Amino acid sequence: MNQAWVKHLPVFLQKRLEGRQELQKVVGNTGWLFADRLLRMGVGLVVGIWIARYLGPARYGMLSYAASLVGIFTSFAILGLEGIIIRDLVRFPDREQEILGTTFSLRLFAGLCSYLLVVATIYILRPEDGLSQMLVAVMGWVLIFSSADTIDLWFQSKVRSKYVVYAKNAAFLVSSGLRLALVLMKAPILAFAVANTVEAAVGAVALVYVYHGNGQVVARWRTSLALARELLKDCWPLVLSGVVYMISLRIDQVMLGQMADAHEVGIYASAVKIAEIWFFIPTALVTSVFPNIVKAKESSEEEFHGRMQKLYNLLAFVGYAIAIPTSLLAGFVVHLLYGDAYAAAAPMLVFLIWSDLFVNLGVARNSYLLAMGWSWSLFSMAVSGTVLNIVLNLFLIPRYGGTGAAIATCISYWLAAHGACYLYRPLRRSANMITRALIYPRFW
Repeated sequence: MNQAWVKHLPVFLQKRLEGRQELQKVVGNTGWLFADRLLRMGVGLVVGIWIARYLGPARYGMLSYAASLVGIFTSFAILGLEGIIIRDLVRFPDREQEILGTTFSLRLFAGLCSYLLVVATIYILRPEDGLSQMLVAVMGWVLIFSSADTIDLWFQSKVRSKYVVYAKNAAFLVSSGLRLALVLMKAPILAFAVANTVEAAVGAVALVYVYHGNGQVVARWRTSLALARELLKDCWPLVLSGVVYMISLRIDQVMLGQMADAHEVGIYASAVKIAEIWFFIPTALVTSVFPNIVKAKESSEEEFHGRMQKLYNLLAFVGYAIAIPTSLLAGFVVHLLYGDAYAAAAPMLVFLIWSDLFVNLGVARNSYLLAMGWSWSLFSMAVSGTVLNIVLNLFLIPRYGGTGAAIATCISYWLAAHGACYLYRPLRRSANMITRALIYPRFW
């Protein structure tokens, strides 16, 4: 039976989806994830612009610096378990309660440790900057609340992300309203850090609510020490690669804050905000298709690689479709959104938007490696990209400021997503698939 929403699609899409229940499920799930991200992209961008204009580049840079430092510890807090847990929930549905309970316990402990580490780090980096220390201490609570995202993994394994969309959008809209109120009240910068933590807390409560609404009960979860040891054994390469990836993603703003000043960080952060609003596309697509990719791997290697090539083709197409017009209109976009105070962000945006292309392909490539069980390769390539990013930042930031950081980001993302695959013989097939996608991207 076709899902009801299919009849509202164009005829040519209806024909492609007719009788293909799994594909309909994936497309429907992706649609919910896209709706979630589009709402966040629209509302978040508007609210973010208001905050950036109100705070100005210097104070906005301070807030972004604190958020980036906290972000570096995010991967340690979530333990890189997403792909592994979704895979195991698909394979072993009879062990759901044990898998979820153990995952939550591990993440809660990791979140607490991450919070202590990030607070210690800001005291070391800026021992006399009381405001930055307070911002990090407040925003760091999101690391602890992230343990509730264990529920999200259950919904992903069932390809039913619409309930997560309900929960997280409720939290997002509450926090967005709070942020707008803070701007109108001319609140101090610390209040905006509190708003971040409020969103994480409300989101955690909302996830529990929708989980119970689907007939599940958190109280039934149970923690298994044996499974915890098994998960830690499987995930610690992913934890390391995730930490390295987050360092690569956020180190530019941290290094700008240390090597330049808060004003330059604020300018750069405004360009990052525009570039990163598109990150939802590869995440939404891969989240929806990953369970089916795992199933394809179990049944047929050729079907598995065929599906991966189509995914690479699609994400390359999307990357080009975003990067080309944004590059041409970068100056206009920055002026329209942020005003003259942020005009210097335009050249930064040009380089950052092209890095999105490699982010797209990297997300797809990561799903390939997880399905193949090659998690160590993830770590190796993440390290290569991050080391290059840091080295380039050390060379380029003193000369070109934020633009140098953007150039470093683009080059290092290419290496981590594509170039490094050619350095490892087992990954050359995947590297060639990405090359084909870059040369001949296709929407369908």
